[in-house]
Amino acid sequence: MKMHRRQFLSVAALGAGAMWVSSHMALASVDTDRRFVFIIQRGAADGLDIVRPYGDPAYQGLRGVIAGELSQSIKLDGMFALHPSLVELGKMYTSGEALFVHAVASPYRERSHFDGQNVLETGGAQPYQVKDGWLNRLVSMMPHEKDEAIAIAPTVPMAMRGSMPVTSYAPSSLPDATDDLMARVGMLYDKDPQLHPLWTEALQAKGLAEGTDAKQDPAGLGKLAAKFLSRENGPRIAMIETEGWDTHFAQAPRLAAQLKALDTMIAAMRDGMGPIWKKTTILVATEFGRTAAVNGTGGTDHGTASVAMLIGGAVKGGHVLADWPGLAGAKLYQDRDLRPTMALDALIAGAAAEALALDEDRLGRGLFGVAIDGKPVQGLCWPSL
Repeated sequence: MKMHRRQFLSVAALGAGAMWVSSHMALASVDTDRRFVFIIQRGAADGLDIVRPYGDPAYQGLRGVIAGELSQSIKLDGMFALHPSLVELGKMYTSGEALFVHAVASPYRERSHFDGQNVLETGGAQPYQVKDGWLNRLVSMMPHEKDEAIAIAPTVPMAMRGSMPVTSYAPSSLPDATDDLMARVGMLYDKDPQLHPLWTEALQAKGLAEGTDAKQDPAGLGKLAAKFLSRENGPRIAMIETEGWDTHFAQAPRLAAQLKALDTMIAAMRDGMGPIWKKTTILVATEFGRTAAVNGTGGTDHGTASVAMLIGGAVKGGHVLADWPGLAGAKLYQDRDLRPTMALDALIAGAAAEALALDEDRLGRGLFGVAIDGKPVQGLCWPSL
């Protein structure tokens, strides 16, 4: 029976003090001095609450109890204000290191989390149309010395699956395995032609994380990502999974906590990367947005367009990019959702191309093929320093 690497590492976790357990990060090694990070918000994050369109006359009436006070939000411009939990991202916006893209959506127009996330991660036009992930394809298009990627996740995220080999590592809340146990497990796999090379790669991944003292909290995960990405021999591309964005009820306190955790994690990455931050681009995106109107339980239901974020020292930030469709009844998508006016595929292709100094047209075709709607978005990142 052929055992995939992620299956092997789950077995190894059981045999070695559960070193490879649930964290939510994936990393890939390529030959570049730039860094590109994709953070997925699983559960459909409410872009209308994250970047609030206070300048739209219909906003307050639709949002009701979850609209929040403008005076408590972080003003971005005459139209938009940032959720008050995103304090550090607000500072990055002011310093020109954060860009918010509103009314953006993938090609998916239904409301299933599983199908929406599949479209987002594979880059297909329809769910399960494409069998590998756009981030794995991005790694394959990069100049690299060896075909190698590393995943830090309970399973390899769909966006990272494909032809590029993947190994796994994650911080654990359990005590470290003893040296004796590690040696015994190594001896057990020493003569196995399939498991021995995988065990060796796993140990190499563990070695990269030595000294990080990483935990599974947002600050710890951000610190771990920064340590991996800033090492000379470490990976250059990462994916981080965040969950819990499905706010059907009691959205105000729940979303505030989610955003504070995201803000903390990204700030820890910034602080831990030092001068490498200037070469870093972070893309934050979700599978779809939420309804324009609040529901009867103080939440919102599955919608369509949302907000994407570009963050990092390589980003041409300090503004909101939006072809704003409006929230008046006739302007809503299917009379209920924020209408998409920008293709998420085009944004991803443009951001990845500029962040990694790749040809945008070739990258757009390679990542999204016929699924991409128009040319990749331009003017998102600074040229290499």
